[in-house]
Amino acid sequence: MRAFAVLLALLASPAVAQNEAFHKGPAIADFGPVASVDSDQALPRKAGFKVRFDVTDAAKPGDLNRNFVSAARFLNMSAENGIAPDRVRLAIVVHGGATRDLTLDARYGADDGAANANAPLIAALMDKGVDVYLCGQSAAANGVTKADLLPGVKMALSAMHAHAILDAEGYSLNPF
Repeated sequence: MRAFAVLLALLASPAVAQNEAFHKGPAIADFGPVASVDSDQALPRKAGFKVRFDVTDAAKPGDLNRNFVSAARFLNMSAENGIAPDRVRLAIVVHGGATRDLTLDARYGADDGAANANAPLIAALMDKGVDVYLCGQSAAANGVTKADLLPGVKMALSAMHAHAILDAEGYSLNPF
């Protein structure tokens, strides 16, 4: 399991962009590099995916949140392998320390003046129809209001409620 976690960390790191096996994806070219794989598990072309990502860990200031990058990779891998964009629905539920990664620069860099490197990635994900929900309980705990959020980020009552609602709507939980 630890080796798997290390592999995931490597895939989300900037080093992947330098690895010759990885290239820009067709759905979100600037984020979520992918590798072409001769897979033994075929993706049915008519398959539909409804997947939600649970994000609690914040990125280091100035870095991309690896879980947001994973959502972009999911879109890129699906598109590269013939899954029509309208057959892929993603949602991201953010809580805990990752709350900051969904805030405008003024709020994000309140302590150190840093810009939120995640803003362009979140915008690109939303442009592809990804829904991004922030746990209202985490927002309250961190003093974050709707006015502090990146455009399009939705406030949920809680991460628990967001997951329950998305589960009832048929979204599976991405295990990473």
